[in-house]
Amino acid sequence: MISQQQIDAFAQGFASLNSDNLDRLAELYHPEVQFTDPLHQVHGLAALEAYCSNLYSNLKSVRVEFSQCSPVDDEQALLCWTLYYRHPRLAGGREVSVPGVSQVWFRDAKVYRHRDHYDAGALLYEHIPLLGSVIRLLKRRLT
Repeated sequence: MISQQQIDAFAQGFASLNSDNLDRLAELYHPEVQFTDPLHQVHGLAALEAYCSNLYSNLKSVRVEFSQCSPVDDEQALLCWTLYYRHPRLAGGREVSVPGVSQVWFRDAKVYRHRDHYDAGALLYEHIPLLGSVIRLLKRRLT
């Protein structure tokens, strides 16, 4: 059974990641980790490191703030968060914030499966010139 302490330690470790310490992913993730989000699917620790390295190299800044972290069952937890990032070619370089939830499954005190749930439009598409205007218009019409 995972403990609240393990969940909080994972959240703290994840929040402290940056382009200079991605070797710490091995402290948090199982070597055969499966990572999935609305835009990517990655298998294995080396692939996750490459994904994160590419992500951090394209951003001016990035941080994650966790608001709630709770166990679901013996091996799964839900982590509610807000991602803050700046990309030089998105949103005019302004900071973008996107709320989301991560489902994480633990094995041997490390995360072996990580699935992120968030609005990909709010993360990316709405901030692309021209395309963003169309998406915002569609959202307004649907609500």
